[in-house]
Amino acid sequence: MNMHRTVAQSRQRGMSFIGLIVMGVLVVSIFAIGGQSLPIFMEYQAIHKAANKAAHEGTTVPEVRAIFDRAGAIDNISSVKGQDLEVTKNGDKIVVSYKYAREVPLVGPAYLVYRFHGQTQ
Repeated sequence: MNMHRTVAQSRQRGMSFIGLIVMGVLVVSIFAIGGQSLPIFMEYQAIHKAANKAAHEGTTVPEVRAIFDRAGAIDNISSVKGQDLEVTKNGDKIVVSYKYAREVPLVGPAYLVYRFHGQTQ
């Protein structure tokens, strides 16, 4: 009886080597995808900021697009150009809408696709 008790107590607990490898692959994958995704989200913030600036400072459609393009040149925006914007008027306010997609290549033919759309208020 006493021997059975010591065998049960000395049993090791923790992660196996295979579990450690799988966990390592998951962590590396998350960091790799996150590293490629972070600039995409930073560009989205820059696009939103430039669209708000253009909507508040511009009075005509060509002016709004030109203001956006100038802000895009400063912030290095490559996904959206001024000609891609949809500029409308809501009462006395100018509303700028944008819509675009960015892809992150994963493995082989697999891609992670981000689709963004937004508008100023």
